[in-house]
Amino acid sequence: MIDTKPFDLLVVGEINPDLILRGDVTPAFGQVEKLVDDATLTIGSSSVIFACGAARLGLRVAFAGVVGDDVFGQFMVSQMLARGIDTSAIVLEPSLHTGLSVILSRATDRAILTFAGSIAALRYEQIDLAMLDRARHLHLGAFFMLDALRPDVPRLFNEARQRGLTTSLDTNYDPTERWDGGLRQVLPLVDVFLPNEAELCAIGGSPDPDAALAALAQQVPIVAAKLGSYGGVARRGSTIAHAPALPVAVVDTTGAGDTFDAGFIYGFLHGWELAATLRLACACGSLSTRAAGGTAAQPTLAEAQAAQ
Repeated sequence: MIDTKPFDLLVVGEINPDLILRGDVTPAFGQVEKLVDDATLTIGSSSVIFACGAARLGLRVAFAGVVGDDVFGQFMVSQMLARGIDTSAIVLEPSLHTGLSVILSRATDRAILTFAGSIAALRYEQIDLAMLDRARHLHLGAFFMLDALRPDVPRLFNEARQRGLTTSLDTNYDPTERWDGGLRQVLPLVDVFLPNEAELCAIGGSPDPDAALAALAQQVPIVAAKLGSYGGVARRGSTIAHAPALPVAVVDTTGAGDTFDAGFIYGFLHGWELAATLRLACACGSLSTRAAGGTAAQPTLAEAQAAQ
């Protein structure tokens, strides 16, 4: 049966640019000035980087979110449009300032300062639920940053499921480190859960990644975890798959996990076996680190498959 829906994915989440500073320096107070090697204003936010990665792979993507009617908001919307993402469900709110993350990036690590701004302001009432009827799958990112929406995420996921959509979730890091915020009510409504290793252990309730994976696999049909330079691991029921990261010259790891997510959801939506889906995810995440920013080096499907 041919799917007549116009979108493969509806992404709901935060929208903000990243200002990426690259250099092997450590900031210091006391009016100490230090020089960095490079500065780049680029597409930021986990959810948008995921959406761009999915579109790059060939999925048809729409986005629902909120930004301020300002330079940063206009920058983000224009960049998404340039990548073929439908932005008709993005709300421009003149009373808000668009959020911004400033990232000090080293080759294998980064420090992040984020101004939440519009990131925390998205409300359930601002989401055009008619978009759910136009998509096959709902993905939500940055769960712990979406303060206004978070209490209604179970409602949103329930609505998506009732309309026949599958769902995925990447919580990203919890700045409060409480690792709850209603997450326990959301997980039973999630088809694919996409944490990194730290999030896996914190949410899974164990410092041992294998034990945390086993615990979460009892709550979510598929769990796929990013393990940084070690690649990734995925579990569906009792089936477990591992895949390595690709050996690439790392420039910037910003957004690598979000691009991993995009690869995994591509395989999931195409009915691939777990191991093949994870290999694509790890290839996508690895290749995305070849340039500064989360989107500049995101691969096409052919590039990711050729690199495996």
